[in-house]
Amino acid sequence: MTAIKHALQRDIFTPNDERLLGIVNVCKAGKKKKNCFLCATVTTERPVQVKVVKVKKSDKGDFYKRQQTWELRDLTVVDAKDASKENPEFDLHFEKVYRWLASSTAEKNSFISCIWKLNQRYLRKKLEFVNVSSQLLEELPKAEESVPSGESQSVAGGDEDALDDYQELSAREEQDIESMMEMCEYAISNAEGFAEKLFKELQVLDGANIQSIMASEKQVNILMQLLDEALSEVDTIEGKLSSYEEMLQSVRDQMDQISQSNRLIQISNTNNGKLLDEIQFLVNYMDLSKGHIRALQEGDLTSPKGIEACINASEALLQCMNVALRPGHHELKAVTQQQLLFAELRDTFARRLTNHLNNVFVHQGHDQSSTLSQHTADLTLPKHSPLHRDLLRYAKLMEWLKNTHREKYEGLSRTYVDYMSRLYEREIKDFFEVAKIKMAGTSKEAKGKFATLPRKESALKQETESLHGSSGKLTGSTSSLNKLTVQGSNSRRSQSSSLLDMGNMSASDLDVADRTKFDKIFEQVLSELEPLCLAEQDFISKFFKLQQHQAVMPPLAQPETEEFDGSAPSRILPQAEHRHSLSSEKDMVRQMMNKIFQSIEPELNSLIALGDKIDSFHSLYMLVKMSHHVWTAENVDPASFLSTTLGNVLVTVKRNFDKCISSQIRQMEEVKISKKSKVGILPFVIGFEEFAELAETIFRNAERRGDLDKAYVKLIKAVFMNVEKVANESQKTPRDVVMMENFHHIFSTLSRLKISCLDAERREAKHKYTDHLQSYVINSLGQPLEKLNHFFEGVEARVAQGVREEEVSYQLAFNKQELRKVIKEYPGKEVKKGLDNLYKKVDKHLCEEESLLQVVWHSMQDEFIRQYKHFEGLIGRCYPGSGITMEFTIQDMLEYFSSIAQSH
Repeated sequence: MTAIKHALQRDIFTPNDERLLGIVNVCKAGKKKKNCFLCATVTTERPVQVKVVKVKKSDKGDFYKRQQTWELRDLTVVDAKDASKENPEFDLHFEKVYRWLASSTAEKNSFISCIWKLNQRYLRKKLEFVNVSSQLLEELPKAEESVPSGESQSVAGGDEDALDDYQELSAREEQDIESMMEMCEYAISNAEGFAEKLFKELQVLDGANIQSIMASEKQVNILMQLLDEALSEVDTIEGKLSSYEEMLQSVRDQMDQISQSNRLIQISNTNNGKLLDEIQFLVNYMDLSKGHIRALQEGDLTSPKGIEACINASEALLQCMNVALRPGHHELKAVTQQQLLFAELRDTFARRLTNHLNNVFVHQGHDQSSTLSQHTADLTLPKHSPLHRDLLRYAKLMEWLKNTHREKYEGLSRTYVDYMSRLYEREIKDFFEVAKIKMAGTSKEAKGKFATLPRKESALKQETESLHGSSGKLTGSTSSLNKLTVQGSNSRRSQSSSLLDMGNMSASDLDVADRTKFDKIFEQVLSELEPLCLAEQDFISKFFKLQQHQAVMPPLAQPETEEFDGSAPSRILPQAEHRHSLSSEKDMVRQMMNKIFQSIEPELNSLIALGDKIDSFHSLYMLVKMSHHVWTAENVDPASFLSTTLGNVLVTVKRNFDKCISSQIRQMEEVKISKKSKVGILPFVIGFEEFAELAETIFRNAERRGDLDKAYVKLIKAVFMNVEKVANESQKTPRDVVMMENFHHIFSTLSRLKISCLDAERREAKHKYTDHLQSYVINSLGQPLEKLNHFFEGVEARVAQGVREEEVSYQLAFNKQELRKVIKEYPGKEVKKGLDNLYKKVDKHLCEEESLLQVVWHSMQDEFIRQYKHFEGLIGRCYPGSGITMEFTIQDMLEYFSSIAQSH
């Protein structure tokens, strides 16, 4: 254990300026034995720190390392487990309890004794030793006396006092001892003689010290005498100081009286200053000049100067009433009287202002109504800017009334709304009556041109004209041409126009002029309504001081928030009150606008119904115009009355537009064809072309282009489906001709208009046109050379069944004699005759409008040449060396086709 202790002292504690005083070999109780050492150490520097250090060997076992350190002052209890029996277990209570098992009871007792001594010497707080016998703590020092001196200083439980008294020699002490030992030659060889010599010299020095002390006795007596004299002088000085203190006592009493009087004077001056400040505050902030009082009581509210004086006086009064009085001001009689005066002036001026503004509303209204008649002839609305300009002079007074008399303010707003709603209702009704008359007159101007129209269209025109005078109260059937019959080619254009117009008025040229005029009328109506609503809303916002946009409320006396309907006010927190005030004021503007212009939306819907009844295609114009105005209004203010109203009307317009598209699709499905005449270009195909041309003109750069694209997709699908339906039902005209001509027309229309959303349908139309053209050509060419076609079809069938081409000539039905026989039946003249008959038949099938005859004839020529070359190839492969050829050549065929085309 001694060797371990020296090793730990050398390797671990000496580098840290620590001394090892106690050590015990332990392991944790109740666990697998892993031996370690608990060491009790003290630092060599002051102040001394006592620690318990846990040391264990490294994993490789070649050196020791510190694992854990505790301060001894953190130790609270040392439990030895059993004071009467030998037991190697013990507990140390730090922040938690550590249970140890010592290698022997003696080591445990020695370590506990060391801890006890260190506690007694260095710690003020005494540890609690449990289950440790007092006899053990008393015998341990005695047992240490039997231990050799070297070992007692190196093992745990040794004389720690001796260790602590020992101090190393300083460098100077070592130098003095060495110089003294050098003076004596035998100092090292004869230690006893050297010690005896030193003892003698020490006795000589003691004697010299005693003599020196005895010699200085006289000087000590002199010093004591001087001290006695100094004490007497001190007593004299203390007496004088006492007399001076008695003299100053009276002066101090007088100064205390002077200080007390000065403090009272200062308090009085301070109170007088505060009183003066309060009086000046009340005079400055609660005094209203006589001029302001006179203006409030009898100021002129008609002249600009009088209005300005009243505004200044009302602002001064409001400022006086909103002064934040200090505690105690309300108890002053003068303040109470002044507040009563302010309240009386406020009520008086509020009554005067309310009566005057009511009279202004009525007077201005009568003047405005007298000018209404001059606007009825023109499609314009009266301007109210003079009325707004006159009333805006009272805007600040309205704000004052809003902050002081909420009830009167709301009463004025209701009066204004009631009056203006009647005025605007009369103006708007007259305005829309003029618009309806002008709109209905767009078709009456062309009355004389209807004599040449079919009978059904004239009847329908009369039916439509009978609806014009109803001023929006229109009811009736939509069309009397729901079912059309395809007649001659000369009447197809007029019928298609009737289908396009869904049975409305006239042919396309007349309709375009009427629709353009209707578009101008509808645009003028919207252009007149938009500035009217915006100007009125801006006036309401400014006159009634309602915040249309974010604004900062004045910090002085924010008014209580009230609803427009006059409900009781409710106070809320400042920030929430500001937000609630903004939203409620916006709602108030919206409510006032809704009441003033409550007739706009019904009149607009009535006008839209009339336009849609006159011509359902008017919904295209209305959709574009209404969408543009809604977009413009939303850019100005998305929540404005104008934006909301136009948005609601736009829904109706969009519904009419969808109804127009659905009606066209329904009429396509109801189209029936004549069994006695050829079909040609179907009416709804021409109708779609004219619809697309009109729509592209109307919707150029429009915001609602997406609605038109969706309508295009629905219409083109219906056109495709119904073209195939009519082609399947056609008896006079071949199915391929109906498909070819109509899809060629559709392809030409889409290619010309370049509608991007219908690119796929354009490609599909071209594909259908090409396929049916090819099918028609192939089926038609089989008739002029019918026997020759059947013969070579049989040859191809034998080859397909596995007969070699050079062996086909050995088949009885297809030998060379049969081939020559068939070829002789088709000399050049016969072929030309058959082609001439074919040309006449094709001309009979095709219509003149689409001009596909030459295209079809050229395709037939190409197909005939292809068949001729195919027949020659079969003859060359199946009848080699026979010398059999056709009775006509390719050049002959080209001449046949050319001459036939020129002759017709």
